[in-house]
Amino acid sequence: MTAEIPISLGPSPARRDALTRRIRLLVAATITYNVIEAIVALTAGTIASSTALIGFGLDSIIEVSSAAAVAWQFSAADHTVREAREQRTLRIIAVSFFALAAYVAFDAVRALTGTGEAERSIPGIVIAALSLAVMPFLSAAQRRAGRALGSASAVADSKQTLLCTYLSAVLLAGLILNATLGWSWADPIAALVIAAIAIKEGRDAWQGKGCCAPTAHAPAPATAAEACGCKPGCTCCN
Repeated sequence: MTAEIPISLGPSPARRDALTRRIRLLVAATITYNVIEAIVALTAGTIASSTALIGFGLDSIIEVSSAAAVAWQFSAADHTVREAREQRTLRIIAVSFFALAAYVAFDAVRALTGTGEAERSIPGIVIAALSLAVMPFLSAAQRRAGRALGSASAVADSKQTLLCTYLSAVLLAGLILNATLGWSWADPIAALVIAAIAIKEGRDAWQGKGCCAPTAHAPAPATAAEACGCKPGCTCCN
């Protein structure tokens, strides 16, 4: 007779509490940074008449709303309450993605039609470069914690933070190319790609694609992916 190997049904209560505290800290750091980022970007964008910088600042505000939704979910001390808030949090994140995609697409089309010319903005270049350096680490840390906890909303919010990294790169390239070579078309073309990515991520969040924490009453997992708590098609265990 072959001995059965016990299968873990998710993190222990102590581990789950530690991951929850970590996500709270990461979300707080994300909110704090994005508030500063929004103030700098909106101020610099207004001074330089830069629609790209203003759009970047508005993106920061959207990210704050997304992170605040996750903070609200994880503010509950009881694990069952946090699970109950998961779907609503995912919907808020999805709407944030769609709003971001709509604005970025609108701003990109307006830039391509030659509406207005932005001046050079050194503060804009500095904040874009700083975000490009900071955001990948915040995103990766929250994604790891969200996957370990089995929280689709935390993973979705980490993708929103990662999207800010792409936007930072687009903004930085656009500002530098505009300041040095006058290539005003580079930023809006790349921004349209970012808008498409945002739509995809918003759709995934709305559909609840992400991690699924296993429960004690769940049927025996048939695969390794199911054993670690992933829904069909989920990449949390990768």
